Amino acid sequence: MQVVKIPTERVSSLCGKDNSSLEMLMRICKVTIIPDPDGEIEIEGEAVDEFFAKDVVKAIGRGFDPNTALKLLKDNYVLKIINLREFVHSRDSISRIKSRIIGTEGKTKKIIEADAECDLSIYGHTVGIISTLETIDLAVSAVVKLIEGANHSGVYSYLEKARRRLKEDRLKGHYGA
Repeated sequence: MQVVKIPTERVSSLCGKDNSSLEMLMRICKVTIIPDPDGEIEIEGEAVDEFFAKDVVKAIGRGFDPNTALKLLKDNYVLKIINLREFVHSRDSISRIKSRIIGTEGKTKKIIEADAECDLSIYGHTVGIISTLETIDLAVSAVVKLIEGANHSGVYSYLEKARRRLKEDRLKGHYGA
């Protein structure tokens, strides 16, 4: 059995309306999930199924919707959680950094998601990233650059160059050039 602690306000997102999300997660992950209103989530099943379900539950706890979190069941998808408290210590600083990552009307978040082919969740004092092994470092790097105060234009430029390199590498690998 695995136990995952999630914020109490995210338990309802895990369960969904009429437990529909919870039932879907248990069916797809092949485990039994026992939520506690205090945020202690028990996961029971085969060890390998528990292992993958744990990350799915953790992702939902960090603000992802259940369908996005289920990407973690695919072979090469990973979850990375960046704790903003490791970079700054005041609540105001965390709020400022979250605003930088989201950007005006969500622009920066959308650009990172598109160029790094990832999903971002900015929740509480964390930034969650669901991405493939191929692009996770790109997404993490872009977020860390923003946390450390890099100009948005510089981060956009970095992402665009990295995206072009990624496409070139894929073409070379795909066509054997």
